[in-house]
Amino acid sequence: MADSRPMKSSEWVLSDLRKRIEDGVLSPGEKLASVVELSAQFGVGRSTVREALSALKAMGMLTIRQGGGTFVSAAPLAGVSAASTAHPGAAEPASWVARAQTLRHILDVRRILETGCAALAAKRRTDEDLARLAESLSVMERCLDDESASEQADVRFHEQIAAAASNPVLGDWMSSLSQQLHESMRDTRALWFYAERADAERLLAEHRSIYEAIAAGDPQLASDRMAAHIDKVEQVLERRDARL
Repeated sequence: MADSRPMKSSEWVLSDLRKRIEDGVLSPGEKLASVVELSAQFGVGRSTVREALSALKAMGMLTIRQGGGTFVSAAPLAGVSAASTAHPGAAEPASWVARAQTLRHILDVRRILETGCAALAAKRRTDEDLARLAESLSVMERCLDDESASEQADVRFHEQIAAAASNPVLGDWMSSLSQQLHESMRDTRALWFYAERADAERLLAEHRSIYEAIAAGDPQLASDRMAAHIDKVEQVLERRDARL
């Protein structure tokens, strides 16, 4: 069923940027203006611009390079319809449907592995582990307007929790899944920013709450907060399905 609700600000920013890409106004490989500049250009907040950029990134239309800015992708994903970008619940591109199903499967694995890692980390973490986790949080805080750097710190934070669990078998499992985990976290961030209308500050707060449970040495709380963090993404996927 089509979604007849009015477009929110991030959707019309997304629609405008998408049209510029399709019309060739923004060429493949071209660097976009900064979040600050786009915010001024469109007359909206920075979080609104980040939502639009995250959605376009999830569609494969933009590439964000760490410390280098945001660029038009050389080959945007096929099958992204105008309806799906104007109203994301209206029509799902086939490429996203397949990716969403894969993401659900990876979320199942992450829920099992990462909640256990968080619980063990709360029991076994060292001062050095806590320092590394705190540094990743600091990077995320310093890079709220740099999606690529923030994303890298996000992935590193989850990997550091696994390391703090001090179990080489768990570490090996996480390493073997590193590429898939990285890709799932990238899609997770896009869903978080776009579908949830959330911003980088809220995502940082979620990570900080997990860190605080680990630092407090509370295995159950650390596991619960990690589970809640992962479950939110699955809830977003379910709501998208319900709108179809």
